[in-house]
Amino acid sequence: MNPTDPTEQAKALFFEGNALFEAHQLEDALQRYQAALALVPGRPSILANLGVTQCRLGQWADAVATLRQATQADPTNRDAWVALGLSHEALSQWTDAVQALRQGLRLGVSTAQLWLSLAMCLLHLEQPAEALDALDRALALEPTLVEAWSQRGNLLREMGRNAEAARCFEQALAHGGEETLHRFYLASVRGEPAVPPEPPRGYVEALFDDYADDFQSHLLEHLKYQAHRTLLAPVLGTGERYGLVLDLGCGTGLCGQLIRPQAEAVDGVDLAQAMVEQARASGAYRQVVHGDLLGFLQAHTEPVDLVIAADVFIYVGALDAVFAAVRQRLKPGGCFAFSVELASGEPGLQLRTSLRYAHTPGYVEQLAQAQGFRVRQTWQAPLREDQLKPVMGLYVLLEPAG
Repeated sequence: MNPTDPTEQAKALFFEGNALFEAHQLEDALQRYQAALALVPGRPSILANLGVTQCRLGQWADAVATLRQATQADPTNRDAWVALGLSHEALSQWTDAVQALRQGLRLGVSTAQLWLSLAMCLLHLEQPAEALDALDRALALEPTLVEAWSQRGNLLREMGRNAEAARCFEQALAHGGEETLHRFYLASVRGEPAVPPEPPRGYVEALFDDYADDFQSHLLEHLKYQAHRTLLAPVLGTGERYGLVLDLGCGTGLCGQLIRPQAEAVDGVDLAQAMVEQARASGAYRQVVHGDLLGFLQAHTEPVDLVIAADVFIYVGALDAVFAAVRQRLKPGGCFAFSVELASGEPGLQLRTSLRYAHTPGYVEQLAQAQGFRVRQTWQAPLREDQLKPVMGLYVLLEPAG
């Protein structure tokens, strides 16, 4: 053996890298693999191990570039295919992720987590039947996998298969799933009279953080969202100017941008940090706070002229505390403008299988009276579309009584 031979040097570095990888010293392993590859460019085994290490380190783009070379050089390396798929998944490259993960599965890597990853990618590609099959395969391998039960339940919920969805959520709970979240899911599919008064904060925050990048275009173009314009039309139509306006659940700033020309200042609040950043970038707000709307209302005593909540209370639930906090802040003659998803029948507060709350007109009117408001105006009109059908809303303008 010639220690100066580049091939022998690369082999030694490669084996050092393997030992460091097994010892979870990934940064050091990465350096060894890179040094080995520099000596013998294009070597499939080194490319594969380097790419897997980059994947483990979260260097997704680098991992994709390396692993593409590795799988081209050796299409039978199943670990390289799996790491390539997981790297594509981390980059939200769903189609490429599915192709690579399936190749890894075909080559014999079959773990519950891998099937779960495939299922999540298929859900993003709106392939529910294939995703359900992948979840079933995950659970066949690991029947206690909470995330698979949870995702399976939500998929069946969206399919309208509520009894099966309920069983999945029960299984998730039985295997240690987060209690509040899965009780919330269960309530949405069981139609029980005891409605959770509010959704889990983490659920709402994660929902909109994930949704933020595409939120405005998806809402306006695909869901035909119109709640912001419908709600503010009578407020803007008077030409009245407002001092301080509070925009509850401001999202990306659709309401703020409409009301800003007629307001001295607009302050917003949203639970999702990604939404807050977009609202701030809109330039419509004096300030945008990251937090829950009730805490935002209660944190200050500065009187306000107008409080807006457009299509927000669907993710709040019971409104008693919010109404009380708004009443404390609203000036005499001020306006509380909001919409709710329209419900009928009993109870007055309903949790739908969409995981959104709906409220009856009677619930709103009784609560308004109890909290010291009088109704200035109410009307019914669509909020947005769901599966190409209009979702009806109740629009309400309240003012302080007396």
